[in-house]
Amino acid sequence: MTQATPQNIRAGIWLMIFTSAIFAAQDGISRHLAETYNVWMVVTIRFWVFAAFVVALALRAPGGIRAAARTVFPGVQLARGVILVFEICVMVFAFTKLGLIESHAVFTIYPLLVAALSGPILGEKVGWRRWAAIGAGFTGVLIILQPGGGVLSVWALVPLAGAFLYAIYNLLTRYVARGDSAGVSFFWTGVVCAAAITPFGLMHWQPMTGPDQALMAVLCCTAILGHYTLIRAYALAEASAIQPFAYFQLVVVAAIGLLVFNETLRINVVIGAGIVVAAGVFTLWRQRLREKEALRRSSDPR
Repeated sequence: MTQATPQNIRAGIWLMIFTSAIFAAQDGISRHLAETYNVWMVVTIRFWVFAAFVVALALRAPGGIRAAARTVFPGVQLARGVILVFEICVMVFAFTKLGLIESHAVFTIYPLLVAALSGPILGEKVGWRRWAAIGAGFTGVLIILQPGGGVLSVWALVPLAGAFLYAIYNLLTRYVARGDSAGVSFFWTGVVCAAAITPFGLMHWQPMTGPDQALMAVLCCTAILGHYTLIRAYALAEASAIQPFAYFQLVVVAAIGLLVFNETLRINVVIGAGIVVAAGVFTLWRQRLREKEALRRSSDPR
């Protein structure tokens, strides 16, 4: 196992920040297009381009399509793709109903859901400190949603469902990594997502104006760029070292929501999101400590 150098970690951090900004811009474009047209068509076009990209990568790789599609877990890979495309539809729908800021404030709970579900799905041990962080994170979500304030809308539960789906997708991705390479999972993600969403996109097809076609092209290109820079970031440094910087997406999303869509930033959202982010960073810090301890034990000759 190669250990990341400080230089690699620094580069990985900057790539993660850049990736977070790209994903935030994608969310803004997705909200505009989904409000103007519909969620199904926007997500369909996005995954058509993404599927073409992963197929092109597979054709250039050793072994071609056959090697890229060779998986130890075909059923789980299918489930991953379906869950991911459904999660993206759910979140884009949340953007149109709840706005970017509040949707993302709730969605930031997903790393804590990953920690909570890692026990039953992956058989990992979750200690009391992580359970305390998970409890604090859910307290933050309750502050955001204000269930006792008479303002809780059913739409506020949509990004929470999206966070749950994304947590499941992340855990299944870690599960298939026990037997499949990242390239295989990448290929299955693009192809399965495109196949799963296409019937819905075709049923809800609408003509698109020239300027919006240009925005759609930008959305597709940034989707490819964002996934590439994310892969590069994880190749340079351990996930636990750079994952906290993914929360930068919430800052950029807030700026886009305020400046472009005239959203409001309520104080309870700021407080609740701050609690959720702090709990998530603590969980990732604990994970990093455990990884370092495991590495130290494996390298200790005694």
